[in-house]
Amino acid sequence: MKKVTLFFTSLFSAVLAVFLYAQFSNTETSSAVTERNVQPIFQNVNLTKSSSEVVSDFTSAAEKTINAVVHVTNFQERSGFSLFDFMYGSQNGGYQNEIEAGSGSGVIISPDGYIVTNTHVIKNSSNLNVTLNNKKSYKASVVGSDAEFDIALIKIETQDDLPFLAFGNSDSAQIGEWVLAVGNPFNLTSTVTAGIISAKARSLSERNPQSFIQTDAAINPGNSGGALVNTNGDLIGINTAISSRTGSYVGYSFAVPSNIAKKVVEDLLEYGKVQKGILGISTMNENSSEAIELGLDQIEGVYVANVSEDSGAERAGIKEGDVIKKVNGVKIGKFSALVGYLSSKRPGEKVKVAVDRDGALLEFDVELSKLMTVDLRNLGLRVKDLTEDDQKNYKRKTGVKIVAASQSYRNYNLEGKLLIAINDNEIKDINDAEERSNNLRRNKNYYTALTLIDQNGEKERILFD
Repeated sequence: MKKVTLFFTSLFSAVLAVFLYAQFSNTETSSAVTERNVQPIFQNVNLTKSSSEVVSDFTSAAEKTINAVVHVTNFQERSGFSLFDFMYGSQNGGYQNEIEAGSGSGVIISPDGYIVTNTHVIKNSSNLNVTLNNKKSYKASVVGSDAEFDIALIKIETQDDLPFLAFGNSDSAQIGEWVLAVGNPFNLTSTVTAGIISAKARSLSERNPQSFIQTDAAINPGNSGGALVNTNGDLIGINTAISSRTGSYVGYSFAVPSNIAKKVVEDLLEYGKVQKGILGISTMNENSSEAIELGLDQIEGVYVANVSEDSGAERAGIKEGDVIKKVNGVKIGKFSALVGYLSSKRPGEKVKVAVDRDGALLEFDVELSKLMTVDLRNLGLRVKDLTEDDQKNYKRKTGVKIVAASQSYRNYNLEGKLLIAINDNEIKDINDAEERSNNLRRNKNYYTALTLIDQNGEKERILFD
């Protein structure tokens, strides 16, 4: 009996052990599988409407722009002698014909046919032809141009109102903002490329600082004079330059800001030439050894190295050593930014200039003055208009004062003398002096005659080859 009892006790224990082992084993296996099947949590980012609206905006902006961009063809006269002329002589001085010398794009800015383009597109033209996006062609006349800003204004005559673009505010354009470059380079139809604003107030020359909008939208040579617009279709720039070794697009393109282009156009219409309003300060080349030694290459702003006599800056109280930080609330980080902002202003306008003076931020109301000096590059002279004191000292109201001369004049002591005529053409002010000087190269005179008056009031005449 004891043996039977022991047998069942052992059997029960064995069954219980097997049961418990199975239970624990199943639990562990289930736990392991459960851990492997846990799903990671991913956060979904919903696309904002702006991503889809960008494409819509591109379409809308392109539609508003393409019909206002035109193709401009530059025709120039060529003359010469044919083989027949060389062999048998010519009674009419050889032949003359007109060839297509170049082309570019333009932007219609008024319904009555005013078109803005680049000066280099229309330079030396004898005739201009404008082709609209609908393939209609018109003869164009030049209203005016400015080589420094590379902006020209031309006009076509038509009975129909034309599609046009209004100037936008380029000061409000932001780095990183999407833009479209629209041109008509091959006299086909307008083409559109997209990119972003890479930089503002970009200067391409230290000798002649300017203020360009830099973009990575593809702009090729035939697009010069075309439109740079934002996604609203606002005209914020006139495409003008490409930075590359080949002359074709490699990633960097530049446009004249619309605020500058608009002011140039208005000046050409009203005055026939650009009116420049200046503060009356000069700065130091930030890459010069002197500037680097003073740490000026590291500052943010424009260092005032000199204040011109009787200028708006001097009258307002700006001093040498000040650092210009803002103009009318617009941040000024470098000299090209200052040049760019002031290029949209005229003499007589007032601006609020904020400067850093020994750590203190001061503000001055400055009335912009007329440009008083000009470089006569064909003569190697720098001249300025006469001040009231000059007029009293020299006892005359017309002429320009020579303030600097090239080394070729070192034996003539020209500094301080008045220049009153070039080749017997009277000079009243710096505008006359600049025009007379520019005409020297075109007329190819065998000599140049300068009529001068010295500090004693004595007149002298100097001839140069």
